[in-house]
Amino acid sequence: MKEATTDMTEPYRRVLLKVSGEALMGKGSFGIEPAMVDMIAADVAAVSKAGVQVSLVIGGGNIFRGVAAAAKGMDRAQGDYAGMLATVINALMLQNALERVDVDTRVMSAIQMSSIAEPYIRRRAVRHMEKGRVVIFAAGTGNPFFTTDTAAALRANEMECDALFKGTQVDGVYSADPRRDPNATRYDELSYMDVLSRDLNVMDAAAISLARENRLPIVVFNIHAPGAFEQVLRGEGRFTRIVETN
Repeated sequence: MKEATTDMTEPYRRVLLKVSGEALMGKGSFGIEPAMVDMIAADVAAVSKAGVQVSLVIGGGNIFRGVAAAAKGMDRAQGDYAGMLATVINALMLQNALERVDVDTRVMSAIQMSSIAEPYIRRRAVRHMEKGRVVIFAAGTGNPFFTTDTAAALRANEMECDALFKGTQVDGVYSADPRRDPNATRYDELSYMDVLSRDLNVMDAAAISLARENRLPIVVFNIHAPGAFEQVLRGEGRFTRIVETN
């Protein structure tokens, strides 16, 4: 792998950034806000150009959410497949934004759609990153009943990433939603078991368990703050680390 430049204080050489579909909405209630996509692309570009190998998994909740559709009577598996297609739309939008700032990018899909994305092949994805390309993993795991959080943990482990970064709407993990509960407590560091036992709403249990089994650190931060991704990579700013504590 390429070594990160010396201004990065953390030893991150290869990372995966998980971005929720909702993050692409900006201040809207659905869809895609181009300014938000451009801001995320600028943050990813800064990290990539600093020498860190970057891959991404993007959710599709801003366009379609399979679980919500199932609650309204739609077949869950069919709804999840529709949600996977939504992640491909988001991936293509982010790819376009990254290439406008001169970042070579590849979209790799877990579902075959060769006219718009490469099929996911682990060794090919690793090779792309070794060449300095940003890789966007689309369509989740390619299977229904698995979230994009689980897909992010899976791909991060497959790529042998140093950490999984999750960009959220708030600056870390709280005991409750700080936007609704002003008394919510913010954590600087948690163990995987803390997250599971306290039922903290960070990532689903399958994703946390997969990270725990492979000792993959998770860093949760506010994706809406410009430059936050690069800042957190340096160990600066506000974020929560989820690691094995023993």
